[in-house]
Amino acid sequence: MQAFDTDVRNRIIKLVKGILEQNSLTVDVTPSTKLVDAGLTSMDMVNLMLGVEAEFDFTIPQTQITPENFQSVETLERMVSTQLQPANAA
Repeated sequence: MQAFDTDVRNRIIKLVKGILEQNSLTVDVTPSTKLVDAGLTSMDMVNLMLGVEAEFDFTIPQTQITPENFQSVETLERMVSTQLQPANAA
């Protein structure tokens, strides 16, 4: 399970860094880095949400599209892992 969590985290970090690079920002992104502090705008958050949905092949439920879930890589990772767990259990 730990390899799964590490994979999810690395994929989310890659998405965040990709968006930052598009904005010509070079920021060291750690799991606890606040995404707004790293330089992500509200439009970037929308792009990140769409990127997460495409990367992990699921639609984020409306109830999960909250500022709390998009605060950091850690909060995103928890939300993604929760969404993917039923698929893994099947």
